[in-house]
Amino acid sequence: VQLQASGGGLVQAGGSLRLSCAASGRTFSSYTMGWFRQAPGREREFVAAIKGTGGSTLYAISVKGRFTISRDNAHNTVYLQMNSLKPEDTAVYFCAADGPYTIALRTTAREYDYWGQGTQVTVSS
Repeated sequence: VQLQASGGGLVQAGGSLRLSCAASGRTFSSYTMGWFRQAPGREREFVAAIKGTGGSTLYAISVKGRFTISRDNAHNTVYLQMNSLKPEDTAVYFCAADGPYTIALRTTAREYDYWGQGTQVTVSS
């Protein structure tokens, strides 16, 4: 699975961005997809994940209620809609794939097998 993230940019606090992650391959729907982020000097942290069918999602406490993860299996794409952005959301955002056919939604980066290149999100105060 090859992943290509896009949609990052510079936005003011309170604004919104939508990240996209396009995946290659014909078995996209069998993979759990996740978004992680990494700020300078910090470890990569979990943001959100979604099961292959899109029926189950999981969010980090810090983004719950502000971010929404979704997927379009017909177009091999996963999205991260980010609203009410805060300066502390500033980071490089990565999409990742876990699977295929993973049972649980996982939140640890090392458990994800495939990674995109990252897209920078900068939120100004």
